[in-house]
Amino acid sequence: MSPPWPKGKKLVHLDLKGARPRIGYLHKLIELFSRLGADGLLVEYEDMFPYDGELKLLQATAHPAYSREEVMSIQESAKARGMEVIPLVQTFGHMEFVLKHRSLWHLREVPLCVGTLNPHKEEGFKLVMEMLRQVVDLHPGLRTLHIGADEVYTLGEGEDSKLWLDSTGGTVEQLFLSHVNKVAKAIKEAWPDMNIIMWDDMMRGMSQDTLKASGLVGLVQPMLWDYTPNLDVDKTVSLLEKYHGAGMSDLWAASSFKGSTFVHTCVTCTQRHVDNHLQWLKVAASLPAAINMRGMAITGWQRYDHLSVLCELLPVALPSLASCLQTLIHGEFSTEANRKVTETLGVSSVEVEAMERASADESLFPGRKLAELILEINSLLDSEDFRFFESNMFVRGWFSPYHRQRKTVNPLNCMHIHKQASEYLDTLQKKVEALKKEMVALYPDSTVEEWIEEHISAVMAPLQRITEAIQECIKEMVP
Repeated sequence: MSPPWPKGKKLVHLDLKGARPRIGYLHKLIELFSRLGADGLLVEYEDMFPYDGELKLLQATAHPAYSREEVMSIQESAKARGMEVIPLVQTFGHMEFVLKHRSLWHLREVPLCVGTLNPHKEEGFKLVMEMLRQVVDLHPGLRTLHIGADEVYTLGEGEDSKLWLDSTGGTVEQLFLSHVNKVAKAIKEAWPDMNIIMWDDMMRGMSQDTLKASGLVGLVQPMLWDYTPNLDVDKTVSLLEKYHGAGMSDLWAASSFKGSTFVHTCVTCTQRHVDNHLQWLKVAASLPAAINMRGMAITGWQRYDHLSVLCELLPVALPSLASCLQTLIHGEFSTEANRKVTETLGVSSVEVEAMERASADESLFPGRKLAELILEINSLLDSEDFRFFESNMFVRGWFSPYHRQRKTVNPLNCMHIHKQASEYLDTLQKKVEALKKEMVALYPDSTVEEWIEEHISAVMAPLQRITEAIQECIKEMVP
């Protein structure tokens, strides 16, 4: 057993670049996060923020952005529970939601990389600062801001960067630090008391001397992220010691409760994420007392990036989040921690796949009915009957591509195939209708459409094609 997580904030990360909850559902979630032990939110708005003026084009169109009133209500709901809200605004990498727009293509580092900003164009810097200004203005009393700056892919490969590297003799590391410095200093000029957090990954390979000379010491607070269940404790401690040795005395950690297993994961594995937190507790226990850990962001990625598919929806990940928070609070996932989770959520197991059907008050676990329907549908789609229907004996033996092309089939056997496929389709369709009803109450229509198209349509389509093809063939064979 490790000691509980050291003094500092436990932030729940809300990734709103996919499946953003309806505001009423989000208020219920914030209340649950508080009951489970969270004391802050790290909110990554992306295109869900109500940008206006010249930045209005950044607002989502397919997925409706939150209104100004809704953004204020999120903060009020959190504040009423003593929770701090920290906005995350990307300022360098992962700017897909900005640079995908045709009118802003010229601000990319290289044409093929939609996520990385060209650090040499003043227009790009001004755009970033205007994004920050609008977000800060809509967060009165804001004390801390996260500027992203992770995974700045292809940096140094653009023509402007190549020219800069050649003319200055500088390095890609220095190019990265130069832009982050410019943004951070501008933030301090505009809001002198603002704390600035940034992701650490672009600095991991830098020497301590490079970091000391970076200009970022005293200006930013690195947030070291690692979401793996087998996190390397010694390596992570060494990294944190390096940052501290360079003079970066305020540090953060970032773990994960969902959205970091596979890009298309549909159902969360609680144990995987608990294991990640157990490793982080070992890191915390191994740190020298001089290192000031300001807190941990428990990330819940909704997409790997703006243009990727949806990861697990929040309802199926709530047992994982609850378990991770209680692991940090207790220093292990003890019997007491397990009991706190099951009682708070009204569930029989912290593994969402092992939950029994709802019998307790659903309000204990906002979105539980949707989670159960997702599990049922996922189980159905993973069954051999569905996944391997086109490979079953009857289809391969009596309705192969050869038979379909020539419309020469055994009608009796084909009608057996047709009956099976139709029954599967009917079963799935009934569950999908129930899922739609639950999902649309918690998420925008566009999210419902996306989830169904990604997870259901791809499985239904082959079955539908088979039933239609059999009907066509039967016309040719039966009077």
